Amino acid sequence: MDHILPWLTLKNIPGVGNHLFKRLLDQWKTPERVLEQPVEALASIQGLSKRVAAEIVNKKSMINAKKEIERAQKFDIKILCINDNDYPPLLRQIPDPPPVLYVYGQLIPSDTCIAIVGSRTSTSYGEAFTRTLAKDLVLNQVTIVSGMARGIDTAAHKGALDARGRTVAVMGCGLETVYPSENKTLFHSIAQKNGAVISEFSMGAKPEAYHFPSRNRIISGMSMGTIVVEAGNRSGSLITARLALEQNRQVFAVPGQVHSEMTDGTHRLIKQGAKLIENAQDVLEDLGPFLNSHLQVPQKKVSSEEKDLPPMDSTERSIWNQLTFDPQYIDDIQHHLELSTSVLSVNLLQMEMKGLVEQHPGKRFSKCIL
Repeated sequence: MDHILPWLTLKNIPGVGNHLFKRLLDQWKTPERVLEQPVEALASIQGLSKRVAAEIVNKKSMINAKKEIERAQKFDIKILCINDNDYPPLLRQIPDPPPVLYVYGQLIPSDTCIAIVGSRTSTSYGEAFTRTLAKDLVLNQVTIVSGMARGIDTAAHKGALDARGRTVAVMGCGLETVYPSENKTLFHSIAQKNGAVISEFSMGAKPEAYHFPSRNRIISGMSMGTIVVEAGNRSGSLITARLALEQNRQVFAVPGQVHSEMTDGTHRLIKQGAKLIENAQDVLEDLGPFLNSHLQVPQKKVSSEEKDLPPMDSTERSIWNQLTFDPQYIDDIQHHLELSTSVLSVNLLQMEMKGLVEQHPGKRFSKCIL
């Protein structure tokens, strides 16, 4: 990774952000040439002070850059610069592309990427919908991009892995840290199953709050479109949607219950012009003219959930049709189905053993995420 040394040297200088880095490259083409310039020439660049110019000239950050490269190699992390062939091509087009990316796993520049983002405090229904949506997109050779946060992001990555497809997780911290910590298994599964976990932040960077809006621009920037599932009015996924629009990318939103705070944000996006979607087919048809020619749009709405169901008898099927991914009290289920308590309880137990039903506190039941 010797070619990456001047890139990290320049990037690690305090005061050299992504916009300034891009202006320096526009002027001198390569970081090697930037590092060769005198203070006076550097200070002529808009937004670059003489103090920062002096820091560039003395090259003290090269010592830390060498250590960073060694650190990345220890963790089997590749470092890409914006000129490398594996750098995501759509990401190069945004106004402030990260000059370097840390990559655990494999990025494939020919991937057709679609982002799925949403609430960290998602409902069972939202997670199940997301998992099915991701599976169906992956079956059409789409790569799923998300942020590996709790809730919708996690469901999106898992749905892609369920279908043995590719997914990319964009982190708001360095790749030495798994955040959230409960996603450690998912973190490694993504990288080891033909996907990638990536970050623009140095190896030891912690998951600071201000990192995440910056992370979001990468999620939207490397994707042809962004799908928002379950977002309240203050959800960070709305930032991703706004950034996607600024980057001239399509925004999709999944509708939900009218009076639910969980979907206030997605409904607002729809009112503002986001494309309302109900399934993967809606996304593929909308992006059809821009997708790779090998993609196949389903001729009918295909639900991964329905394809994967274990066999059920007529009573179990009626119970299944009554259930949703939001937990319901057993009394309410019984009222709608007019089954005796004993018959309903026995069938719910059998369905739980088949992996169809999940029991929640208070004798509440929901469909399982398959």
